[in-house]
Amino acid sequence: MQILIKPIVTEKLNEQGEKLNSFGFVVNKNANKLQIKQAIEEMYDVTVDRVNTMVYAGKVKSRHTKSGVQVGKTAAYKKAIVTLVPGDKIDFYSNI
Repeated sequence: MQILIKPIVTEKLNEQGEKLNSFGFVVNKNANKLQIKQAIEEMYDVTVDRVNTMVYAGKVKSRHTKSGVQVGKTAAYKKAIVTLVPGDKIDFYSNI
């Protein structure tokens, strides 16, 4: 089971990374906090202080077309905010 799906790179999380040393990731919905902590420490070679998780439900979206109203749903996902110990950093742009 792949724990980490992708990092979240937004303006808000970049600011949290600089000020609070916190970074965001989209993770597997079945992963718990201990598995997320272990995966981050192995992949980025840092020490994790704490992990906060939240599950986002899919939103119902609809649009009006010539053939009528089409209704769909966005995918649900789980997000983890990982706070590192002081002195550790994760650089998402080093592989570019």
